[in-house]
Amino acid sequence: MEMTIVDKTKQKNIDLINKLLQKQMLDKVEFVTLLNSFTKEISQYLYEVAREVSKKHFGNKIYSRGLIEFTNYCKNDCYYCGIRRSNSKVERYRLNYEDIMNCCRNGYALGFRTFVLQGGEDLNYTDEDIVNIVSSIKKLYPDCAVTLSIGEKSYESYLKYFQNGADRYLLRHETSNEFHYGKLHPKELTISNRKRCLLDLKKIGYQVGTGIMVGSPYQTVENIVEDLLFMKELNPQMIGIGPYIPHHDTPFSDEKTGSLDLTLFLIGILRLMFPNALIPATTSLGTVDPNGREKGILAGANVVMPNLSPVNVRKKYELYDNKICTGEEAAECKECLSNRMKKIGYEIVVDRGDFVQK
Repeated sequence: MEMTIVDKTKQKNIDLINKLLQKQMLDKVEFVTLLNSFTKEISQYLYEVAREVSKKHFGNKIYSRGLIEFTNYCKNDCYYCGIRRSNSKVERYRLNYEDIMNCCRNGYALGFRTFVLQGGEDLNYTDEDIVNIVSSIKKLYPDCAVTLSIGEKSYESYLKYFQNGADRYLLRHETSNEFHYGKLHPKELTISNRKRCLLDLKKIGYQVGTGIMVGSPYQTVENIVEDLLFMKELNPQMIGIGPYIPHHDTPFSDEKTGSLDLTLFLIGILRLMFPNALIPATTSLGTVDPNGREKGILAGANVVMPNLSPVNVRKKYELYDNKICTGEEAAECKECLSNRMKKIGYEIVVDRGDFVQK
């Protein structure tokens, strides 16, 4: 019997996934084909393959990062972000040195061996402040990794942080397409500078993380494919993606939330493209679906990021609406996530969870 169009499409997609597994890359047309025609059945096939790749490199280990959101002040005015400069309704806060050290002390006792210092681009913290915080953490906890996620800086600033103990740097590029970037950001922010920052970080020697929002306003499938091609060129050690979620006090308040299914499918694709990368099951996944983070792990992710920030500031760091885990103590959050991972056959380990080149 002659194959139907549906059967042919299914077989073509399976062939593309198998090619991606073997080559760790597809061309632009192949990626577009895959993203435009995937089904639930094809997704399940991809996830099975992605899980096998992840288990080959990491077993059933899930690495945890202790997230410390230390400031929600930001000099930028990105149109999608709840803590953008012009949002006057945000209750702003800054954690001081002692606050941050307390978060690390609590986190270390709970078994965290990576601390992620994340904030808006807050000029109140000088390079010397950041260096003091980073070097203090490394002195007190030499077996821990320090990750920074504090935006666009000069080469000199990045170098100072690195020389004083910063190991990793997260800087999502959000979109590699110049036109799309301009739709999401004011004119003073450019994709060329964003890429410059990422290349500087790589050159200095950081483990570098980048990523995108899936379903951001004006995004096309072709934009996503451009992002995949850009990420392959950059070759980051960490890749964070999540569904776009609007915030009620931004110009994009009426936009739709990004697709969970497409986000999970892209996690599977990224696992095949970057077999030994550190890919988090992000908070935004858990925000759009109660089991979103578990689904992320089962699609190929291998990192979770519980919140170590003081409970009284968590709701204030609202990049998007309805963010989960804003009321739990760090210990509760970690225990809850650990149990959830066990239920799907994975184990959160006490480990820095470094990228290992293989």
